[in-house]
Amino acid sequence: MLLLAALAAFAHTTVLAAESVAALQVRADGTYVDCTAGGGGHSALIAALLGPRGRLFAFDRDEIAVGVATKRIAEALAHIPEDQRPTVEVIHAPFAELGAELAARGVTVVHGILADLGVSSPQLDEPSRGFSFRHDGPLDMRMDPTCGPSAADLIAALSETDLADVIYRYGDERDSRRIARAIVARREATPFTRTADLAGVIASAKGPIKRRKGGPTIHPATKSFQALRIATNGELDQLDALLNQSLALLVSGGRLAVITFHSGEDRPVKQTFASWAKGPALPPAQAIFSSHGDPVVRLPHSKGLSPSADETRSNPRARSARLRIAEKL
Repeated sequence: MLLLAALAAFAHTTVLAAESVAALQVRADGTYVDCTAGGGGHSALIAALLGPRGRLFAFDRDEIAVGVATKRIAEALAHIPEDQRPTVEVIHAPFAELGAELAARGVTVVHGILADLGVSSPQLDEPSRGFSFRHDGPLDMRMDPTCGPSAADLIAALSETDLADVIYRYGDERDSRRIARAIVARREATPFTRTADLAGVIASAKGPIKRRKGGPTIHPATKSFQALRIATNGELDQLDALLNQSLALLVSGGRLAVITFHSGEDRPVKQTFASWAKGPALPPAQAIFSSHGDPVVRLPHSKGLSPSADETRSNPRARSARLRIAEKL
């Protein structure tokens, strides 16, 4: 019953939907990967463009998202006769295991890979998931609540120096040392178990944020919560693993499209794509060779694509999104 209720509440607005699917240049008989199934928005659009010889593999660490995506894709294909539908599988696994999961299914090459990074709106909006500083809930933050230490465990284990480093590195928070000092001082008396408690301590340590004229009001805990979420889920390690596997999986002409939402995740994507476009020295494990250091990808949009003004008006959470595309040569 709890899972059914969670499925019903999982409503996610797909960001850069048309742009990201168009970036993949989907062919009806191709094989595609959606690394972040989420609410199934991107996956459903891709599946609808595939024919009976086409294949789609969608990944997500969140078991609830797997159920939602499976349902949404099935609804998108319901009008198509069964013998004309593509092969679709939604896999409960992190995208860092992309290569192994595909190999286990006999898949060694694909025509396109899409990743929509970060946390989904349903995860943010559901207090019980522990991602939100606006709504009180257990201090969890795990995208897969079935494994790994929670954010509360992380906060309890890190030294003050390491905690400050996490908040600075993953959140670009200039007041990271002051915030870490306040967290450590408070945890010595009482461990952190609730999001509202942590948000309150961070807000007290940081003080009020001055709102820039015409800009949005930013909660003092925004950057710290982002940093702790990234660290709890190993998100940048996951991203590195995805980038390291992608080129070897793509056919010539295949495309990797990545949607980022903050500089911490956009920077490695931008830098990696740029190095590929210049002709990098690739590790042998990638099994991609360029005899004279020639470029191994081209970048159709060197600066990436941003949401339209209409999209950001209808979905303010899309305003920081950036779509970067690399096409294998």
